[in-house]
Amino acid sequence: MAKHTRRTFMSSLACSGLGLVLPAAQGAGAGSKRPRPNVVMIVIDDLNDYITDMGGHPQAKTPHMAKLAASGVRFRRAYSNNPVCAPSRGSFFTGIYPHTSRLIHFGKWYENEVLINSKTLPEYFQANGYRTLGTGKLLHHWRPHVWGESGHRANYGPFAYDGKKFVGHPSVPEPFRSIGEVDGSFAPLSDVPSVPKSDDAPGHTGWIDVPNWKTRRPLRYVDENDRDLLPDERNALWAANKIRSLSRETEEKPFFLGVGFIRPHTPLYAPKRFFDMFPLKDIQLPVIQPNDAADTHYKDVFTMKQKGLRYFQLLKQSYPTLEKGLRVYVRAYLACVAFVDEQVGKVVDAVDHSPFRDNTIILLTSDHGYNLGQKDYLFKNSLWEESGRVPLMIRAPGVARAGAAVEHPVSLIDIYPTLADLCGLHGDTRKNAKGAPLDGHSLKPFLLDPQNGKWDGPDAALTVIKADKRPSEKIHQHHYAIRTRRWRYVLYNNGNEELYDHDKDPREWTDLAGDALYRKAKAELKAQLFQMTGRQTD
Repeated sequence: MAKHTRRTFMSSLACSGLGLVLPAAQGAGAGSKRPRPNVVMIVIDDLNDYITDMGGHPQAKTPHMAKLAASGVRFRRAYSNNPVCAPSRGSFFTGIYPHTSRLIHFGKWYENEVLINSKTLPEYFQANGYRTLGTGKLLHHWRPHVWGESGHRANYGPFAYDGKKFVGHPSVPEPFRSIGEVDGSFAPLSDVPSVPKSDDAPGHTGWIDVPNWKTRRPLRYVDENDRDLLPDERNALWAANKIRSLSRETEEKPFFLGVGFIRPHTPLYAPKRFFDMFPLKDIQLPVIQPNDAADTHYKDVFTMKQKGLRYFQLLKQSYPTLEKGLRVYVRAYLACVAFVDEQVGKVVDAVDHSPFRDNTIILLTSDHGYNLGQKDYLFKNSLWEESGRVPLMIRAPGVARAGAAVEHPVSLIDIYPTLADLCGLHGDTRKNAKGAPLDGHSLKPFLLDPQNGKWDGPDAALTVIKADKRPSEKIHQHHYAIRTRRWRYVLYNNGNEELYDHDKDPREWTDLAGDALYRKAKAELKAQLFQMTGRQTD
């Protein structure tokens, strides 16, 4: 197995000064007559493989993402480096591994010494003369000055509201509803929350919108055609309008536009027509092996209070059968995926109907995936395939081979150097010596030759999750996984291991870690994991 570390990568790419200096992309650098490409980066929250051509769910309806993928290159084995919102985004927006920065859970990226002293993607683009614009959920913790122009803040609403506080949606049965207004809620938008108003309740009951957590205002809903826009719809409109307005300007300055969509993050609310696309009686359940969690070790290092374990049990308790509960939940997830797909279409159509079409890179991905009952787990933040795998598609006119697919494992850490390479950006990616150079590798070789692209990166994707009640400073205290073309290897901080052979077992039903026949493969994967994280071998 190939051995690659951040240090060897940096020496091979030629470092100067404090950090990475990237070469100009052919035809896009200084002195070139061809204008530098624009970039539209679309980030979707909690989107697993329930999209067209990823094989996750046969009923998924994502025509707009399918169209985008067909116009570029899709990476079929792309993975999150930390399957939780905040650290994942902090990582790929700075190009720095979570174990490098030590931001492995919900700390604020701008309070992390390594990340705040490294340039985020929009800051690096701005330093290279780009106009930067961002709207919606991009970095998890909002800092408006990161973007030259900011649109809407991340907004998870609407929420059910009883006049004083947010509540779980009343149509969700207990005890699942007791989880709360975010993770314990799902319903079509037409199911306006009927919440009894107490005598001392000062305000409106029903749907409430929360643009910035400090501002609360009723979300007006009369019917499907007479209602306020949802946050993702507002972000799609903002982005599309910006693309149109930029096309009318005379200044020939390239732009970097980030668009962040919330759904299918919980609460799983979407307009009724998207729920109607998936009749409840026809919903196909995820293919789940009975007792699939029996040979896993997640419960050995986490208590049943851990969200994914607890949510699964609460869903099971809330319905007559587990099958019924999963059917209702999966339907809501599919509806929200279809809803956000439509918003993606609005942004891509705005590019395609503008003068920028042939000189704009469009990249779409998610911060992590989501388990939907597999291994008795309902959430993200696991080291299994469902939480780790993400969509990644890149349309780069003149570079990417339209309609091609890449099977080599890659990860979100590779986004930053890829965009910098494609756009010919120059200069240090660190603000000072306290920052860190990029950990990832440019995916451009795969865009040029999807089947046989020769790149300098590893043959495995690395993922980490934070240990329960552990500080983030010591990397050996947390839990890790690596994914090669064939294998997924999981190492928990207590030494327990899991090993899955994806050639024979794509759903990870059989843990081979204890099988003597696979001792050599397991040892090699463990050594590779240690090499990638900089840990010493046992």
